[in-house]
Order: sequence, then C-alpha cells, then structure tokens
Amino acid sequence: MPGGSKQDARSVPVEARCVRLKAKAETPALLSPAIERRPLSRAENQVLIEVRAAAVNPSDVKAATGLMAYAVFPRTPGRDYAGIVIDGPAGTIGREVFGSSGDLGIRRDGTHASHLAVEADAVVGKPKGISWEESAGIGVPFVTAIEGFRRAGMPESGESVLVMGVNGKVGQAAVQIASWRGARVIGVVRKSEPYEGHSNSQIEVIDASNADVATRVRELTDGKGADIVFNTVGDPYFQAAHRSLAVRGRQILIAAIKPVVEFNILEFYRGQHSYVGIDTLGLSSTATGAVLRELGPGFASGHLKPFPIRPDAIYPLEEAKAAYLAVADSARDRVILRPSP
Repeated sequence: MPGGSKQDARSVPVEARCVRLKAKAETPALLSPAIERRPLSRAENQVLIEVRAAAVNPSDVKAATGLMAYAVFPRTPGRDYAGIVIDGPAGTIGREVFGSSGDLGIRRDGTHASHLAVEADAVVGKPKGISWEESAGIGVPFVTAIEGFRRAGMPESGESVLVMGVNGKVGQAAVQIASWRGARVIGVVRKSEPYEGHSNSQIEVIDASNADVATRVRELTDGKGADIVFNTVGDPYFQAAHRSLAVRGRQILIAAIKPVVEFNILEFYRGQHSYVGIDTLGLSSTATGAVLRELGPGFASGHLKPFPIRPDAIYPLEEAKAAYLAVADSARDRVILRPSP
C-alpha cells in the first residue's frame, strides 16, 4: 500500500468486508446483520487499519435496538478494535495499534469489519505481549473507568474506593486502576461470589444480598466512608452509594435502569458530596485515544492487565448475530469478532 503524502491525500481503496445493519430492530433476536463488501479508503488525517479483532459492547447492541436515538442507519457497528496500520502518514505503516471511540459504530461506520479508517492521532500502540483479542477488549471498559476517575479525581494512596458491580468489566477496570494508584478498594456484588478480576492489592467484597452495604463500608473504613464510589449499576445502588460516601466523597455514575431516583439534597450538601456522570459515547476517537494513552504505562508495567478472552467468545464476522445475542444475554465474558481466521 502507498504511504500517505500531500499528493496522496486519499489512498487507493481496499475492499472491506463489513457487518451492516440496515435498520434498528425491536429486539436483539430480530437483528439481521449482513456481510457486505465495500470500498474503503482513508482521508489525509487518517490511517487505514487491517482489523485483527473487534469487541462487541452492550452499547453496540443497545444502539442496534433503537435505545440510542442518535445512532444512524445503515451502518457498521463496533467501537473497539485492534489491528495493523496498512496505509497512513509516514512512520505509521506497520504499527500494531488498538483503540476505541464514542462515535465509531454509532454515528459513523465502526469496527466490525475487516478494515477501518480512523484519525491518525486516535490510535494507540498495542501493548507488547498482549494478543489482538485482548487488546480489542480493553477499550470501552477501561476508557469508562479512567474517564470516571479523571473527572472525579484520581484515587490516591490512603483513599478508599467502593466499586458497585465489581465483577462487571467496567468494575474490574476500576479496581485495576484504583489499586494501581494505591487506593484501598472495596467491591460490591449482588450475590455471594469472590472478585474475579486482576488487582494490585487485596479486594474486600461485600455481598449486597447478605449485608447492608453502607453499614459494612462504615465498619471497614472506621466510620469514615468511601472517598470515591464508582457506581457501575446505577439506581439499584444509588441510595447505598449515597449513604456510603465520606464527607467530600464523590460518586461516579455510568448507567441506569430506571432514570429517576430519590435525592436527599440536605444530605448531599451537608456531606459536601460530588456526583459525576460519565458517558463515553460523547468522546470522539481522538479524545478516546488520549485517554487510552494514559493507561499505557500501567499495561507496560503489568499493573493493568487485559481481560482474559475465552476461545468460545470469539466469533467470525459471519456469526455477528450470535455475538450480539451473547452480549444481549449479559455474557460476563468479553465477546470478540475476528474478521479473519
């Protein structure tokens, strides 16, 4: 493939195989993704990537079933990816990269394809020693976790971080980042089970079915409460999270089942609390790339680790519907599409 230059602002197109959704479906079971071959080339400020792996996120399925009014159709879904640059500005060709985005696969064609054109400053060097599938699985969960901490204030040594929904992928990413930063981490699960992910220190787990979360948090923190609550679930844990906060504590919210909750304003201002809402769909590819670069040293040092990818959670593009249904059924594994064997 020719390298990019001022005379070659747009490269010769490649024939990309893409998953295509013609229109939204009422339910995941009614999704009918097709495989199409489409010419794809890059713009002057872009690189052209041969996609080796792409993750399937819950947001991909939600957008496909009409839960995101701004999702465009027809389109190719997919926000996360890993692959090799095959065309781009000087010095980029041959780079092994990964990335994510809030607009890819939602407002523009995404990563569930054999090739992807994306802004050159959006891609991040793939961590060494990590597989294509593992790299593709980093994106949305880790971006959501670190963006929450960036907005609320990064955890510090001596602080306590309470993670609601600790065994979800965002929850596990939050544990990794908080424990990497030296914070004490307490996790909440809805039934009796241990913490399943990687951590840089011991994680104390509260079984919400068998204990009052806020009372237990106070016991574990000598009455202080949590400096940061990362609420990955939303309203079911909102009151427990609120009651678990220390003075000047911060609650990070990334999801909701029911959009309306009771809110005690008096306790809020007397506790000097802060609430931070995170929606990574508002981040462009370039902004997401900047966030992912902050994680690079953690993966290089081994303090951060990608999610294990089970072989039976990897699907070819032709089985995209099965991959989407697995995610819709709340699979706890990271689900990956592999464009080629």
